[in-house]
Amino acid sequence: MRKVAALMLLTGAIGLTPYVAEARVDVDIGIGIPGPAVVVPPQPYYEPAPVFVEPPPVVVAPGYYYDDWRHRAWRERAWREQRWRERE
Repeated sequence: MRKVAALMLLTGAIGLTPYVAEARVDVDIGIGIPGPAVVVPPQPYYEPAPVFVEPPPVVVAPGYYYDDWRHRAWRERAWREQRWRERE
C-alpha cells in the first residue's frame, strides 16, 4: 500500500515538473514614453420627443344609465313602490 502511494506521489510530482520549469518572471523594458491614450466617446443619448396628449373634455352633467342594469333596477324599484302605494 505504501509503495503504491509513494509511486502515485512520485508520478504526480513528475507530472507537475514541466509547469514549475515554465514559471518565470515577466520583466519588460520600459523607456518611459507613454503611448497615445485611447479615448472612447460615450454612446450618444437621444432624448425622446415630448408627447402632448389633449385631455378629454370636461362634461358637467349627471350620469345617465339608460340601457343599463342600474337604470332597470331603478325603474323596477319605482314601479314596486308605486304599486305598493296604490294598495294602501
